[in-house]
Amino acid sequence: MNSKYINFKNNIDYNELKKIANEIKNNKVVIFPTETVYGIGANGLDEEAIKKLFVAKKRPENKPINLLISNINMIENVAKDLTPLDYALIKEFFPGPLTLILKKKNNVPNILTANGDTVGVRMPANEIALKLIEYANIPIATSSSNISGNETGINIDNIFDDFNGRVDYIIDDGPSKLGVASTIVKVVDNKPIILREGSITKEQIETVYNNLYKQKN
Repeated sequence: MNSKYINFKNNIDYNELKKIANEIKNNKVVIFPTETVYGIGANGLDEEAIKKLFVAKKRPENKPINLLISNINMIENVAKDLTPLDYALIKEFFPGPLTLILKKKNNVPNILTANGDTVGVRMPANEIALKLIEYANIPIATSSSNISGNETGINIDNIFDDFNGRVDYIIDDGPSKLGVASTIVKVVDNKPIILREGSITKEQIETVYNNLYKQKN
């Protein structure tokens, strides 16, 4: 069976987006745009949905997947023990191309985190992605939309043949704005550790750190 192709390149049909968000709640798998690269997403709080995502992407289950959220409450529903620096980075860079590694709460399925005790969390700066999460009212487990080991997809032309029939919906929003994966940061002992540098630079992260602790001194 073919995936349902949705063309939102020229305008977004919000009613259609609500229907797709409801399908995500019902454990369907969807390819959708973010500002960094296209994502493949599923219900981030349901083990069976996340398993479907791993299968569609041919991703080994020992590789964790991140959560996309649409507001601060959603972060606090899935993560705990956030530090002042975590909150400062959220204030500065969310929504945007920053993934924060945080301590996970028990409602986050272990399959998502490869049995680890942390979870990557990001708020995308893309209207379609944000509305999907908001309408679904759940965090969406999301990985880059490429078959594991292949090049990351930044437009649907590069993605469609690989995923047609492997996912339920493919939403086309034209080429990704940034085309570079997010910067990944973990706060350790109140200091930012950059695990992967993307379009947000080490200098930008350090500026937030310096401003936070200069203000306190």
